[in-house]
Amino acid sequence: MDIVTLTLIFIATLGCGGAGGYLLRKTLAARKKETAEAKAIELIEEAKRKEKELNLKAKDKALSIIESAKKEEQERRDRLIKLEERLANRERNLDHKLDQLEQKQNILEADKTKISKIKNELAEIRRKQLTTLEKVAKLTQAKAREVLLEMVERDMKEKILERIEKLKKLEKEEADKNAQNIIGSAIQRYAASVASETTTSTVALPSDEMKGRIIGREGRNIKRIEELTGVEVVVDDTPGAIVISAFSPIRRQVAKLALESLILDGRIHPSKIEEAVQKAKKVLATEIKEAGETAVFELGIADFDPKLIQLLGRLKYRTSYGQNVLDHSIQVANFSALIASQLGTNVQLAKKAGLLHDIGKAVDHEIEGTHIEIGKNILKKFAMPEELIHAMECHHGDTEPHSVEAMIVTAADAISAARPGARKDSYENYLKRLEDLENVANSFEGVEKSYAIQAGREVRVFVRPGEIDDLEATKLAQKIADKVENDLKYPGEIKVNVIRETRAIEIAR
Repeated sequence: MDIVTLTLIFIATLGCGGAGGYLLRKTLAARKKETAEAKAIELIEEAKRKEKELNLKAKDKALSIIESAKKEEQERRDRLIKLEERLANRERNLDHKLDQLEQKQNILEADKTKISKIKNELAEIRRKQLTTLEKVAKLTQAKAREVLLEMVERDMKEKILERIEKLKKLEKEEADKNAQNIIGSAIQRYAASVASETTTSTVALPSDEMKGRIIGREGRNIKRIEELTGVEVVVDDTPGAIVISAFSPIRRQVAKLALESLILDGRIHPSKIEEAVQKAKKVLATEIKEAGETAVFELGIADFDPKLIQLLGRLKYRTSYGQNVLDHSIQVANFSALIASQLGTNVQLAKKAGLLHDIGKAVDHEIEGTHIEIGKNILKKFAMPEELIHAMECHHGDTEPHSVEAMIVTAADAISAARPGARKDSYENYLKRLEDLENVANSFEGVEKSYAIQAGREVRVFVRPGEIDDLEATKLAQKIADKVENDLKYPGEIKVNVIRETRAIEIAR
């Protein structure tokens, strides 16, 4: 066979194979299609079947839910019915109780009416009985009561009086005993030294040669000291000392401080003396303040105004019958506190009132009125409590005490003043005479200042030279002497020394 024949055979074979393959594929495709359709139909059927099952389940569940809801609703209805029945029962019970209360109220009203009627009937019967008794006894009710009381009083009068007197006696004895115990205990617990004030102060000198320097040329230094301080400087044969004499403790202290400063400095002349006196006054003001502060500190009082403390410190240089007033005030404060503590009253109030009871004496020589009136005005100015002011103003018995603290301060003041050696009556009278002598001199026009010296035997009067000339100074001395003779009582004679001084000062630059 040639190549062409083989080729044709090959081509024919290929053609047959292709046709067969095509037919085979077509047959397979047709079978696959039928299989897919069958599967699809089967899936659809399965889906429909499952849908039916789901619908059935859903319907069952819905029916179950509906049944459950109906059951719950029925239960709620049953509960509501029961509640309504309970409320209805309660309403019936309340109505029944209200009816019962109303019935009881009606019964009570009826009973009240009956009781009121019975009371009126009893009152009428009592009135008729009293009227009958009055007719029988020929006495009214008031008169019968009076007669009965008189009979009882006659029978019991003596016994009542005896009982009253016995109780008064027992009460007085008990009160006296308690008072003695309290006062004795207070005095025993507070033991302070007693020192009477004098009218002189002593200044120590480093040597007797200093006496001549203090006296100065023709006595100008000592005269200047006495003029500026109002004291009398006594230079005698006493070795190593000079004596300052004055009734005012403040003046003595100023003079003493000035002299001690001059002696320490060594330079003593009129201008230096003036500087020393001014400096001494400032130092004294500081000492007064410190004295007041020390007093309130020792007593534990912390709420006083600084100006009131300053006034309190001035009492250090004030005496009463020879007794230092500040020491006396501190004693009264301590006694008042001790007594108040035993009686259970206000200790702080009693202590403050005791300390301030003589505060008026700090300025009584500058202001008109008694020291009680002045002290009362001072305490009002510093807004002190009314009960403290009342306790202060009662301590001399001028005002009736209305509080226990006022009585305590009065007793404490008496205890302090009555202690042996605390006071000297003649000393106080002496100081009063000197003070009156100065007041007489100061009452005239043109007088600048005056000082009583020589134990009241002389009064030195310094006048303003611009208002009083030499002739007027002579007339003024006579007027003062006449008024002293007419107004004052004194032993011996008093010398009136009127001093008129003109000073001219220039400064060289």
